Amino acid sequence: MVSTTSASAPSARAFDIKDPSLAAEGRRRMEWAGREMPVLRQIRDRFATDRPLVGLRMTVCAHITTETGNLALAFQAGGADAVLCASNPLSTQDDVAAALVEEGIPVYAIKGEDNETYYRHIRAAIDHRPNIVIDDGADVVTMIHSERKELLPDIIGGTEETTTGVIRHRALEKEGLLAFPIVAVNDADTKHFFDNRYGTGQSTVDGILRATNILLAGKVAVVAGYGWCGKGIAMRLRGMGARVIVTEIEPVPALEAAMDGFAVMSMDRAAALGDFFITATGNINVVDRVHLEQMKDGAILANSGHFNSEINLTALEEMSGEGRRTLRPFVEEFVISSDQRLIVLGEGRLINLAAAEGHPASVMDMSFANQALAAAYLAEHGRTLEPRVYSVPEEIDREIARLKLQAMGIEIDRLTPEQERYLTSWEGGT
Repeated sequence: MVSTTSASAPSARAFDIKDPSLAAEGRRRMEWAGREMPVLRQIRDRFATDRPLVGLRMTVCAHITTETGNLALAFQAGGADAVLCASNPLSTQDDVAAALVEEGIPVYAIKGEDNETYYRHIRAAIDHRPNIVIDDGADVVTMIHSERKELLPDIIGGTEETTTGVIRHRALEKEGLLAFPIVAVNDADTKHFFDNRYGTGQSTVDGILRATNILLAGKVAVVAGYGWCGKGIAMRLRGMGARVIVTEIEPVPALEAAMDGFAVMSMDRAAALGDFFITATGNINVVDRVHLEQMKDGAILANSGHFNSEINLTALEEMSGEGRRTLRPFVEEFVISSDQRLIVLGEGRLINLAAAEGHPASVMDMSFANQALAAAYLAEHGRTLEPRVYSVPEEIDREIARLKLQAMGIEIDRLTPEQERYLTSWEGGT
């Protein structure tokens, strides 16, 4: 681990990463990811000319991956003075952190850092005294509101990448405590339709396979939650031959899952049937003690939600006592009894980044294009916005979709003048 510290101005080039010598590998991998991110590349080129973020300090709390590296370079091209920290203790790619530091972008993140280090890194990034916050899970925003209120007057606004984070920001807004505007990047169509469904679906299965090397075909997979992430996970599992059960608390997505051909039931019933369980709800103790007690010997538990709260790990530790061991990287066995052993992947943290590389760059291209343009939007308009949670402006969403289609070589139709008149008239009919 290599760390530098400074007591000078907020823009001092301090950092805390594992190993600066990994920078060359990080640059190569960021370049590879960048080839699959044509929309963000166009935005970066535009930023280099327009410089919409000049003079602004940014704290970026995100998974430090190759895709995030390309986003950070776009912010830098736009003139921002950005500092990065990790949004999860297991999601950092240390070579990317090194490459960004070499590019002059301070990073506070080390893969596998303990909770104390994780929050120390967040506090270090907040010490940058940001004007704009890019958050992934709301840890930075909630910490500023609870611990660093003196920073609030300087903050123009923030963005949020995740469903979990948007829930926390809306809770702040509901209680009248949100002190600056938040753009819910997660809710953009070009984010949740694609990133949550196709990105999470593929990368979650990727993480499970890298950790376990198990055959999915013929297994019973229980997916907790049928939001956009759960839909993607269930779709990919079925595509690889698993028999998928969906659990839900909401009637509409439960009905949708049933109409999509999945078995739908309560977790109380599914607990005894599953060979492996994947949580994707953003809630707490979705797999609770009562469910753990019913599970078959060798059942595998993985989480795809942002925080490691969806599986009741405290109850599992109490049930197993000292009977636990690591079987292979990111695979831990908990021995409950002579005839019940349960397996937890990636410490119950989001498995796609704990054991794999996260979403493919192609889908993060759209998500991070939203982040970049939302930051520019806040730079221009944030001071006039009320302190509440906003949707991504529709024109940004549509522009990103248009650029992505263009990069994919796909042409779509345009309305003729006759069709435009018809859609705005009440006079037509049979």
